[in-house]
Amino acid sequence: MNNANLTMKKIAKELGVSISTVSRALQNHPRIGALTTEKVQRLAKELHFQPNNRAINFKNNRSFNVGVVLPHLTEEFFSIALSGIEETLMARGYSVVVMQSKNDYGRESAAVDSLIKHGVDGILLSMAAQTYNKSHFYNATHKVPIVFFDRVLKHLDYSSVYVDITKAAFDAMEHLIGKGFTRIALMNGPNSLQATNERFSGYINALNKYNIPVNIEYIKNLNLTEEDTILKINELLNLPQPPKVILAFHDYIALDAMQVCKARNLQINQDISFVTFSNLSFCRYLDNPPIATIEQFPSELGSKAADLLLEAMEAPDTYHPREIVVEPKLIIR
Repeated sequence: MNNANLTMKKIAKELGVSISTVSRALQNHPRIGALTTEKVQRLAKELHFQPNNRAINFKNNRSFNVGVVLPHLTEEFFSIALSGIEETLMARGYSVVVMQSKNDYGRESAAVDSLIKHGVDGILLSMAAQTYNKSHFYNATHKVPIVFFDRVLKHLDYSSVYVDITKAAFDAMEHLIGKGFTRIALMNGPNSLQATNERFSGYINALNKYNIPVNIEYIKNLNLTEEDTILKINELLNLPQPPKVILAFHDYIALDAMQVCKARNLQINQDISFVTFSNLSFCRYLDNPPIATIEQFPSELGSKAADLLLEAMEAPDTYHPREIVVEPKLIIR
């Protein structure tokens, strides 16, 4: 028996617990009580003992690494979500490996494959905008659990955490209609994302409820590039009756669109106004920020998704995939 095993055996004997309990306590395993964990770790420190986590994890067929695949780390929304993920997972002894899809299907598929090959215990994922083929998810789920957040795949085999986008769009539209706006445009996301359809539904439901005719020319789907945003906002502004307010699916989209409006000598919040999703921090520094925004709570989305993944990894025999829907909050400025 090597020195590490001898030391673990000594700790177990002195504390009156099993060696497996010592091993789990040294890894902050959630099934070991806080008092036992504290006693084990304190005695291990007194004995100057450092466990060989790599060997322990290999023996248990666990890496205690979790993969996270995001569209873009540079987007504040996803960096906030990642903070929520890290806080939850690191408290349970897991490390986080982050990869970016950059909204590309090929990169996303390759990232999932790479994470599995490197032995992660599970994957948290927010889908790329260009992901139409879902086969890489179906293949991966036979090897490790996957939990989706924000941009989700709603399927019985997967857990997902997302905001009620239909309600968010409806609430925003109802507020605008209550303020007297009727010429309201929707700058929506790519059709590949489920949230795009939900946002469209909320927009249409509100128009129908208040008997406002649907103007198809006011509805634009964007591909997430600055060039396409510029093209679509100009199409809206060139209409015989341009919209007075735009519901934009993201703060960054609104920011690009605002620059076009300013270049055309339009006064923001006078000639044209914006309502956005995300409520990102940079908006507070704008001279004329969007008149309202929808808070989607990215940190909470990430944390709840991490909780579901922990269940899937640590209690696979009793785990059942499920959905968690986070209520949005309309913030009036």
